[in-house]
Amino acid sequence: MKKFENKVAVITGAASGIGRGLAQRCAQEKMKIVLADIEEKALLAAQSELKAAGAQVIAILTDVANHENVKALAREAINAYQHIDLLFNNAGVAAGAAIWESTFNDCKWVIDVNLWGVIHCIREFVPIMMEQNTPCHIVNTSSIAGLTTYHPSALYQLTKHGIVAISEQLHHDLAIRRAKIKVSVLCPGFVKTNIMDAERNRPAAYFNQQINGQKTADADDMEDAFYQMIKNGMPPKAVAARVFQAIVEENFYVFTHPELNILIQARMEDILAGLNPALPPGPQ
Repeated sequence: MKKFENKVAVITGAASGIGRGLAQRCAQEKMKIVLADIEEKALLAAQSELKAAGAQVIAILTDVANHENVKALAREAINAYQHIDLLFNNAGVAAGAAIWESTFNDCKWVIDVNLWGVIHCIREFVPIMMEQNTPCHIVNTSSIAGLTTYHPSALYQLTKHGIVAISEQLHHDLAIRRAKIKVSVLCPGFVKTNIMDAERNRPAAYFNQQINGQKTADADDMEDAFYQMIKNGMPPKAVAARVFQAIVEENFYVFTHPELNILIQARMEDILAGLNPALPPGPQ
């Protein structure tokens, strides 16, 4: 896809962070935009901001963990704009620490949003795109954590690894079927978002009970380091620019911090050499 004007983009997790950066870039490209998010106040604020800038945009309150919500999102997007060209599966949350320090509700919430959210959207939007038989593109937001050996939230890491795997599989399945749909997986490093404050959007059904263990001081220090790295991270608009470049160039893997590629390389070399996983340096 080389031109974006008048194309239709659906963005999950669109009210803040990378999703909002993508929405702003879509507006800049004069696209028609469907914003989806669970955080209603921020979602409406994003819609107002884009409308004030002259964009054609609708906002749909959506919990991507809920299949019926995603079905409604697809239906309303088609009703509004009749077709869909870009799908950004961007919604994501983080919670928990080590697996035994994470509650059942931590596990269910992170997996339901991060993995099932992507699955629900693929199941609903790919058939629409296939039937259109026009050039389309899907971007799934993973993380550098989806390609490396350690992240302090085990749940976040396992879902981000899963998103990479889903994206690779989707790429091949669509190519085998000669579909006009390209796929990218976004694996950013530290980006200035509200991911460390994901609890603000945790639905009541996922509220926590007592954890199975207590985090150590080292684990707390690691979490504090992550807060600082994200606070000083890359602006979402810069991430959006890299994503749109990848769409034009039909790049599958989208990296925002090439200096972190050494961590991916180290993991791959350890695997091929049959070595035990090495702990990456710094707050990974």
